[in-house]
Amino acid sequence: MSRGYDEITSFLGEWGPFQRAIFFLLSSSIIPNGFNGLSVVFLADTPSHWCHIPTNANISDQWRNVSIPLEEVNGELQYSKCRRYSLGVIRNLSAMNYLPGVDVNVTEIKQERCLDGWEYSQETYISTIVTQWDLVCSDDWKIPLTSSVFYLGVLCGSFISGQLSDRYGRKVVLFGTMAVQTCFSVIQVFAPNWGAFCVLFFIVGMGQISNYVAAFVLGTEILGKSARVLYSTLGVCLFFAIGYMLLPLFAFCIRDWRMLQLALSVPGFLYIPLWWFIPESPRWLLSQGRVEEAEEILQEAARKNGIAAPTRIFEPGELQVSDWASKRKQSHSILDLLRTKNICTMTIMFFAVW
Repeated sequence: MSRGYDEITSFLGEWGPFQRAIFFLLSSSIIPNGFNGLSVVFLADTPSHWCHIPTNANISDQWRNVSIPLEEVNGELQYSKCRRYSLGVIRNLSAMNYLPGVDVNVTEIKQERCLDGWEYSQETYISTIVTQWDLVCSDDWKIPLTSSVFYLGVLCGSFISGQLSDRYGRKVVLFGTMAVQTCFSVIQVFAPNWGAFCVLFFIVGMGQISNYVAAFVLGTEILGKSARVLYSTLGVCLFFAIGYMLLPLFAFCIRDWRMLQLALSVPGFLYIPLWWFIPESPRWLLSQGRVEEAEEILQEAARKNGIAAPTRIFEPGELQVSDWASKRKQSHSILDLLRTKNICTMTIMFFAVW
């Protein structure tokens, strides 16, 4: 009589040293995902700005002080962010020693775009990608697009991460996508222009969600029933939230976008040693017919928990290992999410929730 996987591995217990280590190590690997999830809020924030008036414009201080028009915004007068009075006209009036507001009604002077760029307030930020590449006025549409590009990468990564982990294993994909997320985040620091930044941000988005999904699946497949529920509901969500909470602290201490991006990326390298502490999923190994490797992992888990494991954990015929090995050859597609009434209902619910 065949037994289920949970029944066979019940000798490990639910919350021994092995399970606790897996729980906290995998949960901690989620923290950098919290960084990237909202980093664009600080990287692409728009500080106060106004048209730049060149120092060699040859105009008097009186004319320089009134060269930016005032606009009413929410009942308050503010300097225009995208317009200035025609510098050529102001230069001529200044050369003729006319005084603004005395000899000339300044509001009647024609206006022009910020032809010499912008000046940005450094009260909050030293720099952001907005100040770096002047993503204001006619180019302000690039700011929300930057965030959209990241989440487009998240969308694409969510489609391929499951396929990759089914093919190459949960552990390989977890650390591979963690490396993608970390390395391309570092490369973003050296982005020469907005386009390159967005391309890299797209790849970071793919790595971010793939890392998250691989860690989620690996934890739920290794841990037992009760720990699995705790991990999938509290563990990953709590440590993701820790990343969210640490992000404003980093942004408060580091006001330059390149240094902030680097500071958010470097912690990813701290997870390299986890490769030697987090095992592959025994369930996935069984699905590939690699029974001996699955047994070695469970034997090591029993040793860490101080439990005597059976000499042979998976008896021939149990778990229908041969059936699992044959099923892995079957092809699947995204349409399988709609194939049965139960899975279709769950799919629709998840779409609605997310």
